[in-house]
Amino acid sequence: MSFQVSPVGIVRSCFKEKFAIPRQPQLAPAARGVLELLPPFDQGDAVQGLEQISHVWLLFVFHQALEQTPRLKVRPPRLGGNQSMGVFATRATHRPNGIGQSVVRLDKVEPGRLWLSGIDLLDGTPVLDIKPYVPYADSICEAHNGMASAAPALIPVLWQDDALQQAHGHAQRLAEPLVELIEQCLAQDPKPAYQTPSPERRYGAQFWDLDVRWHYPQAGVIRVLEVVLSA
Repeated sequence: MSFQVSPVGIVRSCFKEKFAIPRQPQLAPAARGVLELLPPFDQGDAVQGLEQISHVWLLFVFHQALEQTPRLKVRPPRLGGNQSMGVFATRATHRPNGIGQSVVRLDKVEPGRLWLSGIDLLDGTPVLDIKPYVPYADSICEAHNGMASAAPALIPVLWQDDALQQAHGHAQRLAEPLVELIEQCLAQDPKPAYQTPSPERRYGAQFWDLDVRWHYPQAGVIRVLEVVLSA
């Protein structure tokens, strides 16, 4: 048995590449984007009532991680990327049908557009469905997860003076909380857990139209070196 599905919309996100995207939604509240709805869902009728709702579930496609051969086991980043677990015990991007889900904050509703924050979605992500978050049903106080019982520990994010000035300038231009976005994402330590980088090694990721570069001056600390327009 097979089914054919089509996206109801496309996400325009602050994340232009996979590296440094938070590994779960809501970990970076400053991560924002717009869900542009596709016909026929770009009409006001399709979003009527959403103005009463603070958060929504998005069902989407990991469009840059689709695979022909399903994986039975994966190596989740939460376990350091070097321990295998059954695919159904993880939220790894390598899914049998490439489907993901995220609960995100709904900041504004317009016909054809939903303004979102706390996202963990790559720019261009196809969204298959939108469902309202229902607190009494979706929040289960006795739920537990032995592999991920709490949010990952955060590490300090420091700034070179000129990098912080660059970030503030671009934040004004973009009208976005850019400094907060960078700090919230980098504080989760986006590098693979098994790496032990030297202070000389440089890392980089793209947020909005900017290249952000950083290094680890010592173990467990990040310093932002540069925030410049992407080439």
